[in-house]
Amino acid sequence: MGGDLGPSEVVEAVKLVLSSGEAFDPIVLVGDQPVLEPLLVNAGLKGHAGISILHASEVITMQDKPLRAIARKKDSSMVRCFNLIKDGQAGALVSCGNTGALMAGAKLIVGSMDGVERPALAPAIPRENGYFILIDAGANPTSEAAHLLHNAIMGSNYARAVLGVETPRIGLLTIGTEEGKGTPLTNEAHELLKKVNGVINYIGPVEGFQVFRDHVDVLVCDGFVGNSLLKSWESMAKFIKDLLSEEIKRNPMRVAGYVLAKGAFDAMKERLNPDRYGGAPLLGVRGNILKAHGSSNRHAWASAIRAAQKILQHDLYHRIEQDVARAHTLVAAPTNGNAVS
Repeated sequence: MGGDLGPSEVVEAVKLVLSSGEAFDPIVLVGDQPVLEPLLVNAGLKGHAGISILHASEVITMQDKPLRAIARKKDSSMVRCFNLIKDGQAGALVSCGNTGALMAGAKLIVGSMDGVERPALAPAIPRENGYFILIDAGANPTSEAAHLLHNAIMGSNYARAVLGVETPRIGLLTIGTEEGKGTPLTNEAHELLKKVNGVINYIGPVEGFQVFRDHVDVLVCDGFVGNSLLKSWESMAKFIKDLLSEEIKRNPMRVAGYVLAKGAFDAMKERLNPDRYGGAPLLGVRGNILKAHGSSNRHAWASAIRAAQKILQHDLYHRIEQDVARAHTLVAAPTNGNAVS
């Protein structure tokens, strides 16, 4: 109910996924029932066995203060969704509402996963020959080395589930690949990540010029760096798109060339399309929560629903929890007769 384009796009997205022939778990639309029911009728989905409505009389808007909204709007669609996850009545939550409220409610109502102190956002970003998972993309501007360790484990499992990579390559974003070249945070995280090889496939530090090459499947960093990288990439993608359009229109010969190469341009546009995965999961909480873009259209919503289904099929939550426990055991194991704290 809190997205920029309204609930009609959500209903149309549900229609897209249900008409695709793919297998989906039952979908619960949480929101204002008098608004949602006519939309289902118009979409030809009224009475569909795979869809139900859970009425919520309130909406958390983009203007609401997150903590205040969570505390005061108990019957909002977002809070009702959190309670479905908490009570085990839903396996995954997809929302394009207020990001701050989603993160606050996930932590306060749903709670953190055992062994993970801070949740992290993990969008899929296009690169050479595919995509990589960026984690953390902004949930935690400041982090400790243990948080980056958790990010690597969570990102690795998410890459398996959504990208279909059996043994994801994990890289730690820093300013050089040599030992000791980086900040105290990245150097400490590097040592921890080396200890848990086997739980993850850690290939070592990664520099900026390697990010968009076919070098890693998961890029680990703190939320400040990750958010800066994400927004820089989005800005650059738009710049390239606008620059190509401007240059093509400069003379008729270029326009003719564009017509001949339209298939290539369309393919590039699809590769750079943020709707491909529909948003980012909030990993590290007691449940599966995905944050879609506030401006998500039906295609972005459909992608997010498909990602949620893959997460459920992969049993992502429990796999992360198991790997975090294994990693903590390895980190705490004695080294040269001394315990590692």
